[in-house]
Amino acid sequence: MIKISQKQQQTMLLFLQNAFLSSSQTHNLLLKTGVDLSLVTVKRELKRMSSAGILTATGKGRSSAYSISALGRIFAKIDAGVYCAKEPDKRYGLDHFNFELLPAWPSEVFATDELAALKSATNEYRGRTADLPSSIAKKEIERLVIELSWKSSKIEGNTYTLLDTEKLILEHKEAPGHGKKETRMILNHKNTFIFVHENAKNFRALTHANLEQLHKILVKGLNVGIGLRQKPVGVVGSKYRPLDNIHQIKEAVDLLVSAVAKAESPFTKALTALAGLSYIQPFEDGNKRTARLMADALLLAHGCAPLSYRSVDEKEYREATTVFYELNSLMPIKKIFIEQYEFAAKNYAVR
Repeated sequence: MIKISQKQQQTMLLFLQNAFLSSSQTHNLLLKTGVDLSLVTVKRELKRMSSAGILTATGKGRSSAYSISALGRIFAKIDAGVYCAKEPDKRYGLDHFNFELLPAWPSEVFATDELAALKSATNEYRGRTADLPSSIAKKEIERLVIELSWKSSKIEGNTYTLLDTEKLILEHKEAPGHGKKETRMILNHKNTFIFVHENAKNFRALTHANLEQLHKILVKGLNVGIGLRQKPVGVVGSKYRPLDNIHQIKEAVDLLVSAVAKAESPFTKALTALAGLSYIQPFEDGNKRTARLMADALLLAHGCAPLSYRSVDEKEYREATTVFYELNSLMPIKKIFIEQYEFAAKNYAVR
């Protein structure tokens, strides 16, 4: 992961809000935000950011200008709550798929200290799960399945409580006052995770085949078409409109497959799949659910802890995905991933 200073982050925010800026325009805008730098210093900093690949330079001399690159977007620090507080049509983000994003995806998105913390949590997790008796291992899988099925469904608007979910999965008792669709969504989560757990070796990498396989289990009985969609879809609460051409959707999935393949750590593989699948929206429905289960599949395949998302705030999660859709900033969803991974590594024992 590249290192970006606080002043560079402030500058990147200006470029997210403005397509192109000259050095003098950047200087004036920085002064208005309270950053007191000379024009010469700003020019030098812009050149440095361009050399680092987080800005793109165009033109020469007085006609020269800069814009934020796809790499810069990925690492731009955004306050998701502040950004999403504005109505969708009043936000400054993109309303379309950015084809430059995935080809620019770095092989590692976590900083050195973040990787150290994730690896430490993984070592602790592997130590606790090394020699589990089969009876305890079974209980641990049940517990994670219940909590994952409940929270992942709740993120999508499902109104089952955690207790209702437990009764449904363990006692096969449907909660009164809930439709068949909500019940089916919960059970599909359970069946998908069990499938992933039993076939972890098939998820060392993201492929078209295992992606469509996961999606098929997740949407079974929900009247959702399987395979890559051939119709446009919208995203509630966002100005972003996913691709509506099946050939471009396939191309985008190919780009994501490549980005996951070149990722150095299993954590980057999982986070790339989590964000990328939600962004591409390759299916008619169930995209974010598929993204969460694919991330878990990649983690399990590499001996890491799967996430339940039990302690995540649903609003924060939705805001983080919206920021990725519209600004392509990975930072808010990365923060959630780290928090949820450390929580999972300490609280579950599923191997």
